Amino acid sequence: MRIAREERCGLLAAAEPDELRELADACLADGAEVTVVLAPEVGTISTQVREPVAAQRFLLGDVLACRAEVEIAGQRGWAMRLGGDRAATLAAAVLDAEAEAGRPLAAEVDELCGRVARRLAERDEQEWAELAPTVVEFEELT
Repeated sequence: MRIAREERCGLLAAAEPDELRELADACLADGAEVTVVLAPEVGTISTQVREPVAAQRFLLGDVLACRAEVEIAGQRGWAMRLGGDRAATLAAAVLDAEAEAGRPLAAEVDELCGRVARRLAERDEQEWAELAPTVVEFEELT
């Protein structure tokens, strides 16, 4: 199953650095020409959130992020990850390009994204399970 690019980039941003680097190394092992369009660049970005009741937006603060862009087989790949890990960000950009170009390991990139999605879902379920005992339920008055 093909993953939409937006979802793939989000999942690659949440993947573990080691799994990104390992798969990116495998993607580059066939000797494909890689052009680094934007070398990994670390900076800060403003984080904006929306208050759920009044629906007002406000700045939460600045976070450290790294972005990179590459080109493989005529297809550009892009990545942005929180933190300053340049190697992991570059690896994520390589994986995005691999998948977008439909290269030999594109299916493995989708599999990695699937594993990351399952891990995130399990983490969310665990968090909600820990919070469940604190939920207060009110009786409805009629």
